[in-house]
Amino acid sequence: MKVIHLISGGDSGGAKTHVLSLLQRLNETITAQLVCFRDGPFAGEARSLGIPTMICGGNHIFKIRRALAAYILREGFQIIHCHGSRANMIGALLRRATGLPVVTTIHSDYRIDYMGRPLARCTFGVINTWALRRLDYRIGVSDAMVDLLISRGFPADRFYAIYNGIDFTPAPIQGDRLPYLRSLGAEVEEDSVVVGIAARLNPVKDMSTLIRGFAEAYKSCEKLRLVIAGDGEEREKLGNLARELGVENRVAFAGWISGGMDRFYSALDVNVLTSLSETFSYALTEGARFHLATVSTAVGGIPCLIDQGVNGWLIEPRDWRSLGKRLAELGNDPALRREMGEKLFEKASVQFSIQKTVDTQLHIYGEILRRHSRPARDRDGVVICGAYGRGNAGDNAILETILEEMRSIDPDMPVTVISKNPKATRLAHRVRAVGRVDLPGWLGAMRRAKLYINGGGSLIQDVTSRRSLWFYLMNIRAAKWAGCRVQMYGCGIGPVNRKSHRRLAAGTLNRNVDVITLREPDSLEELKSMGVDRPEILLTADPALTLSPAAEEKTDSVLLRAGIPPRGRYICFALRPWPGFQEKAPLFGAAARYAWERYGLTPVFTAVEKGQDPAAARLAARDLGDAPHYFLDDAGAAGTIIGALSRMEVVVSMRLHALIFAAGQGIPLAGVVYDPKVSSFLRYIGQENFTDLEELTEEGLRDMIGRAAAQAGDKRAQAEAVRRLRELERGNVDAARRLLEE
Repeated sequence: MKVIHLISGGDSGGAKTHVLSLLQRLNETITAQLVCFRDGPFAGEARSLGIPTMICGGNHIFKIRRALAAYILREGFQIIHCHGSRANMIGALLRRATGLPVVTTIHSDYRIDYMGRPLARCTFGVINTWALRRLDYRIGVSDAMVDLLISRGFPADRFYAIYNGIDFTPAPIQGDRLPYLRSLGAEVEEDSVVVGIAARLNPVKDMSTLIRGFAEAYKSCEKLRLVIAGDGEEREKLGNLARELGVENRVAFAGWISGGMDRFYSALDVNVLTSLSETFSYALTEGARFHLATVSTAVGGIPCLIDQGVNGWLIEPRDWRSLGKRLAELGNDPALRREMGEKLFEKASVQFSIQKTVDTQLHIYGEILRRHSRPARDRDGVVICGAYGRGNAGDNAILETILEEMRSIDPDMPVTVISKNPKATRLAHRVRAVGRVDLPGWLGAMRRAKLYINGGGSLIQDVTSRRSLWFYLMNIRAAKWAGCRVQMYGCGIGPVNRKSHRRLAAGTLNRNVDVITLREPDSLEELKSMGVDRPEILLTADPALTLSPAAEEKTDSVLLRAGIPPRGRYICFALRPWPGFQEKAPLFGAAARYAWERYGLTPVFTAVEKGQDPAAARLAARDLGDAPHYFLDDAGAAGTIIGALSRMEVVVSMRLHALIFAAGQGIPLAGVVYDPKVSSFLRYIGQENFTDLEELTEEGLRDMIGRAAAQAGDKRAQAEAVRRLRELERGNVDAARRLLEE
């Protein structure tokens, strides 16, 4: 593989480190040629690292374009990779001239790159914005940067994320730290706890918050010292603030550190970052290499490194009080510092090493080449329509599974999702999305696609809304009219109560649907009773059963943010507002108290739809009084919800997808049925431990909890049922594959 990298040649900071370290390692396996548009220290350092480097100088843009196009074609390069505004502009011009895919790595927010320089913003900034829109692919230095750009309207399916990695090879012994720290101006003693930061002293790094937080922490931990490595326009202001707060003798302004940063980080006890904006900071991974306990603002990609309360702490920007609290805790507890530092090192050394960065970049190149060589087709890809973009974790889990399964058929398949909130869907799933009311948008997508999927859940029903039934039936008719094959995917059917609706649904499905795959037998009976017999009908299972829990540390972080100790004995209540729930709510509270008193299980009220469920949870818990309990109002995406449910010993749920997620982890269940789809699923997995909401009694709920608790030690039967359903679920994707191949 041959890739040519374009860069201005005057870069510094994180972008410089990223490009040079990446190209040095890439050249061990591929040809990665560097082209700088000016000579200087950057190009000199690249040569010293053994990176093939050439200079293509001058200000005649079109002359540079001609020369580079000829060189690229002559030397047989396969990808053009740009870094920075000048390179992006040249790359945009080379795209048509070479016919090659052009990708850019976006190292920072292009809208603030020229902050305080209005002339540069109006020239280079505008040109860069133009160029970024015309390149084929974009790589953000963190998922947060990718999300930022998608939110600005860049195509969601043309993005990749990469993280700055470093070499975690152990550094040599750096020598006695006290003389070194004193040489930096720090007044330290043997027992001093040294907090450090390495950053520019400018407004974006928000050192004022650091000094305020340090001064707050110093009140309760006088062993603390602060060393700031860096310089900038705010140096005088920050010195005055330290004097004003009475900590001027405990804060050392060391200026820029020469000779590398290893000795600096080896002398610290705590690493800190208070930036208002970041992509992904090298300063934190450098500190992790030295096993430093870390406190940082939750900006950019930093939450991907730090799991709150697990391997460090995250604070909101400008929250100096929280910073002070965390610094004081670390200052007063050496065991806590060691624990946090070790855990951060363990994660960073595996997930944020330079080799991980190189492997990610090579994977991206491979995917770009594969996508670029994909033959053009008259009809290609899939349109997926369902109850998406509404904040319901269950529906979003269905979409996540369908997307994974479509990519297992063809990883480069174009996918468009029809969503109530297309922006949220683009951000969550990195796919094209159009709004439910955007008729031209979804009709256009249907005309280009080969397959239309009516995606999971109980969409064909008239209990919650007749308008939603009409909408989905209209979509199915439109997809068939536009020339798509049509599949209803791992879905539930009904109840459809009105006779007119049953006739309408049966006629629409018989005339327009090719294959229906169903998640349980009751839906099959409903279709038969409606007279639906022309499509191919298969009994499969709910797609969400195949999802896996998030990593342990992610689940720990979600629980800790809600104030829940990650390792405890818990019973989950997943409730939802529904007609009749208000009268039954006290029964759940009484059952929660019973579970605590009888079995020692602490209740955790968990929201599946975070917009609705927290109110139901608080209504149920209103009379719990002093009995311990927790609220998990936002457990994040499906993976972390599944992870949280896997920590429960029993799950009591009205929410179908809480039951599905828990069943997938082999957790004993007690179901409260507000809709036939809940009892249908439970029967399908061989589970009879449920009752209707209308018939719920305190004694009955206690009995169900008792039966579930008795199963907690023996999950084999339920695990076997779920294994069988997961095998059946493959029928969903097999049917889709067949329709795409026909």
